[in-house]
Amino acid sequence: MMDIKVLGTGCANCRNTIALIDQVAKAKGVAVKLEKVEELRDIMGYGVMRTPGVVINGKVVHAGGVPAREMVEQWFGA
Repeated sequence: MMDIKVLGTGCANCRNTIALIDQVAKAKGVAVKLEKVEELRDIMGYGVMRTPGVVINGKVVHAGGVPAREMVEQWFGA
């Protein structure tokens, strides 16, 4: 199971990012644990200055804006 965290303070882009990741994971049949991280202190702990940020299995893979669907698909092994 992939451990995915979306870093953001709850803005529309953060919600859209979570929805996109969830959609792609379901379409690919990939089991994910999707978690929202809203505490600024925790977000800064990942070194992310622009949200939304995406962390997969402890590694920051994206920051600053909603990722393209193609990018999300690559995370799941296109």
